[in-house]
Amino acid sequence: MPKMYDADDIVDQKNRKRRRKRLRRFLTILLVAALGTGLYFTRDKWYNKLRGIGEQYRTIVNTGQLAEGNFPIEVSGGGDYQLVSSGKKMIVLSDTYTYFYDTDGNLLKRRQHTYTNTVLRAAGGKALLYEQGGNEFSVEDDEQILYTKTFADKQILFVRISDEGYTAVVTTSENYSCELEVYDKRGNGIYKRQCIEKVSDLSFINGSKGCVLSYISAENGQLVTNVQEISFTEKGEKWTSPGLNTVGLDVYGFGSGAFVFGADACGYIDSSGQISSYYSYDGKCVAGASENGNSAVIVNNEDRRKYVMALFTGCDSEPLIVELSEPSVDVAIYEDLAYVMCQGNIKAYDFKGGLRSIAEVSDSYTGFVRNEEHIFLKGYNKIDRIDYES
Repeated sequence: MPKMYDADDIVDQKNRKRRRKRLRRFLTILLVAALGTGLYFTRDKWYNKLRGIGEQYRTIVNTGQLAEGNFPIEVSGGGDYQLVSSGKKMIVLSDTYTYFYDTDGNLLKRRQHTYTNTVLRAAGGKALLYEQGGNEFSVEDDEQILYTKTFADKQILFVRISDEGYTAVVTTSENYSCELEVYDKRGNGIYKRQCIEKVSDLSFINGSKGCVLSYISAENGQLVTNVQEISFTEKGEKWTSPGLNTVGLDVYGFGSGAFVFGADACGYIDSSGQISSYYSYDGKCVAGASENGNSAVIVNNEDRRKYVMALFTGCDSEPLIVELSEPSVDVAIYEDLAYVMCQGNIKAYDFKGGLRSIAEVSDSYTGFVRNEEHIFLKGYNKIDRIDYES
């Protein structure tokens, strides 16, 4: 016989169901409120990352429209000129003059020089000029020549300048392979060193309190590159690295070691002087750049129609290979992005390999310089400018 319920039982049963629903609703609201409160107070940890997911694959397409007004800047002597950027200035070296421009193309200063086989470097708003194989270098800005140094019985191999205005000159030597002399921003000598091996490059570190230098030596019948770290207030060297199996072209020092850009390979030296990574090129190396430990190398393999850019983020990093659709021409690093000029365009990548921005340009340009929101394009006898957002 089925169980019978009176009216009071039915009402009581409905009330219990209502109470359970209200309790579940209350607990749900309480859980959502607790979750929302937790997310709010921890938003600094997750908001930017979440926002980055949405922006990760957003590529900015720049128009590539050439600036007018003061542009293009005409340069005499054809394509044999040098263009560098320092601060908010553009510095151009022709065969007879040094020109200082602001980023709008206004000429700030034109100064004649008498050097031949001249090399231009810049840092901290200052220009460094020296005659390779000559005996004099000068440091100047758009207002004046700050100082010059002359070596009567020596030849200059190369000179480097730091952001702090320090200069280091490597010269020939009568009794050694070469000599290194370092000057402060006023041109006062602060360090001198006679070198048994010929120094091939150097890079200032630690706010110009020291430097890393590279030199080429032979090991087991092969040319290798060794790197040393030195302090300008100590004798000897802090460490000397084993030989990196390449002929080093440039060395870039940073807080955790040094990056060696070589003719057929590149690699990192860590802060204790050990080789921490090595990458051999599969093709012809076109150019390389490094800044604050981030590095980029572009390689063209015409036989295989393979064009790549290798990106590195520090001493222990494996190269991240970005495949390019056209042959590459030039590369630069600016504010943690790698800019690569290919035939017909300029692209900017982050160091995770994400394409951040692109602009179409003529394939007649032979190089570029990135400065603030602009890119300056090197033509045969002119310099153009485009606005570039990254």
